Amino acid sequence: NLEAEDAKLRDRYGRSLFGSSTLVARKMVEAGVKFVNVFWDNYAPRLGITDFGWDTHEVNFITLKDHYLPWLDRTYTALLEDLEHRGLLDETLVVVMSDFGRTPRINKDGGRDHHGDLTPLIVAGGGMKMGQVIGRSDAMGSRPATNVYKPAHLFATVMHYLFDVGQLRLLPHLNRRPENPVGQPSPIHHVFVPPPSAP
Repeated sequence: NLEAEDAKLRDRYGRSLFGSSTLVARKMVEAGVKFVNVFWDNYAPRLGITDFGWDTHEVNFITLKDHYLPWLDRTYTALLEDLEHRGLLDETLVVVMSDFGRTPRINKDGGRDHHGDLTPLIVAGGGMKMGQVIGRSDAMGSRPATNVYKPAHLFATVMHYLFDVGQLRLLPHLNRRPENPVGQPSPIHHVFVPPPSAP
């Protein structure tokens, strides 16, 4: 029941579908829910702008600067501050991600198209080492210039955070040996404090 929440806190999260959903997510974490997923609200119909959410094939810079980035910044920082205030940030892993990045080159419509070679993501909380930038692109923002981390690395990192993977097994069929669901590659060890033991 969001009506029971302090009006200033609701304003801090932002009175949007994304802001309200993120506030509900915090309430769920506080109640003991172990995994919560929040999707981005497509503001386009409400704001009267012609775009497809973060899929900015047109008018990329204005859309991000005037609409999406301010709302994301507002809600994301509200969540981290709220979790920290309630003593929940160190035990809550917050991951912000999408399915791919955007091309470094601008198209004829002032947009940026799909680009699977690079994508940014943010990981915070969970007792991880904060304030790091892990990985770097080339000067064009086109290819990785340092170690290449793939979705499987993120999955392994989250699994190592959530579980003692040495004890974790999946039993897909009774007539098969137990399988380690993480396997390769290994987690991104830089984010842990202290780093986990290498498998």
